[in-house]
This record gives sequence, structure tokens and C-alpha cells, in this order.
Amino acid sequence: MNIKIVCVGKLKEKYFKDAIAEYKKRLSRFAKVSIVQVPDEKAPEKFSAAEDERVKQIEGERILSKIKDKEYVYVTAIKGKQRSSEEFAKEIQNLATYGHSDITFVIGGSLGTSNAVNKRGDDLISFGKLTMPHQLMRVVLIEQIYRAFMINSGSPYHK
Repeated sequence: MNIKIVCVGKLKEKYFKDAIAEYKKRLSRFAKVSIVQVPDEKAPEKFSAAEDERVKQIEGERILSKIKDKEYVYVTAIKGKQRSSEEFAKEIQNLATYGHSDITFVIGGSLGTSNAVNKRGDDLISFGKLTMPHQLMRVVLIEQIYRAFMINSGSPYHK
């Protein structure tokens, strides 16, 4: 299985990089994991709703350029469907069973994702109503992907 995480912006904090590297290493026995970073669009401190949409559109085009037609795409979104870890694990297992060997997860920038990215997504996934930095979301997401594989393998990690 191939897992790709497409995200906006670069990670600067070493502790986030270290955590992601650790989970990538752990996941390597189950899947090939790649993280693709696209540049974030610079925006002024205060800007209009139109400027907000323009930034999301530009970042969205960058995201979409990294997604292939055959990939099953989850887009992280506050308005997405919340799942338990067990439900998420079952979904990953079902995708693999039914021929989806390429799964892509999208984490938008600080403004979220464009309508075009949301429409391209096969599913919108939420990790709760809390707002968190998109850099931290990378760590949360990759840990949950690892947890899903551990649940599916019958490991006590989830306990």
C-alpha cells in the first residue's frame, strides 16, 4: 500500500520532524509513506473574504497537482466526518481489500482547503472540532494512520 500525505507549508520545528520520522519508520513495514509539501501562499495579516478564497485557490491548485486520478483521497476538514480509531482502521482495511492501494491524505494551510480540493476528495475526515496548527495535524494524522495499521494487525498498541 502507498500512503501519501500532501500538506501546505514546510515543517520547521525539529520535534514535529522527529515525530513524523518515527511514525514513518514504524509504518514502513505496512506501507510506503511519502510526505509531499507544497508552498503556502503568502497573505497579509488582515484580508478580505475574496483574498481568503484567492489564497485557498492557489494553494488548492498546488495540492491538486500532487494528486493522481487513481488515488483515494481523504481531505482533512473541520466539517468532515469524525470517526473512532477503530472505524478509521476498518475503512483503511476496506480500501485495501477493494483495490485502493494508493491513499492520499490532504492537510490544507491555515485557511483550510479550496472547494476544488474538497470536491476532489473521496471523503472529508475530521479529527474533531478543535482548531490545531496544520504542522501538528501532520503528527496527529500519521499517528492515526499507524494506529489503524496496528489495530488491523491485532497489535496491543491501541489498548
